[in-house]
Amino acid sequence: MSNEAIKALIPQLDAVDDSPGAAELRARSYELLHAAPGALVIDAGCGAGRAVAELADQGVRVMGIDVNDQMIALARERWPYGEFRVGDVYALPLGDGEVAGYRADKVIHTLADPGQALAEARRVLASGGRIVLCGQDWDTLVIDSTDPELTRTIVRKRADQVASPRAARRYRNLLLDAGFRDVTVEVHTGVFTDDSFLPVLTRLAEFCCEHGAITRAQADTWIADQRERARADRLFAAVPIFMAAATNP
Repeated sequence: MSNEAIKALIPQLDAVDDSPGAAELRARSYELLHAAPGALVIDAGCGAGRAVAELADQGVRVMGIDVNDQMIALARERWPYGEFRVGDVYALPLGDGEVAGYRADKVIHTLADPGQALAEARRVLASGGRIVLCGQDWDTLVIDSTDPELTRTIVRKRADQVASPRAARRYRNLLLDAGFRDVTVEVHTGVFTDDSFLPVLTRLAEFCCEHGAITRAQADTWIADQRERARADRLFAAVPIFMAAATNP
């Protein structure tokens, strides 16, 4: 990913982290890790590092790992007391059985081979270690609109640009296939009814227009409909977030 793309992505990630219910969702993921004070946990694909800082504040020894050195530099700048390293989820810079917990939030769907990443997660986890995965299924974004067919096209075409758009619905089977046990899955749905979600909806349509999935006129009409819905207090969008947890035997 280019530096320009990273710069554009950071405000979007910050907006997601600050959205209603996001802090509670992160807190639930920490709870599922069952991390004891001083235990080493890794946050794979840590981005700008907020989860690393929050876990550290709970007394957990936590290391944020991200493949992008620009993200790691930003994380170090924002959270200077945090531990951050550049690393690849397919080849983590850790020894066998070195960590007690592994967390990946909004990461697995970006990978071409989620199974390989989970095999690597199991390698670095100690026996009894915990893994927690969190993210959305890109085919299950729910948006009310006056043109359901166009909305369906926008959602599906956006999903088609994601490396593994349906990874979240596969969390349980991916974890079982990787050899984990005691797999649990939860669904937490974010509901948005005001203009705070308009930038996300606008970007969806713009993205599809840029990739030739819809015309400029279709994008403009769809965006105008969503803006009017927000103005009239009629906007509705729902994003189911899947959270899976498991234990390494």
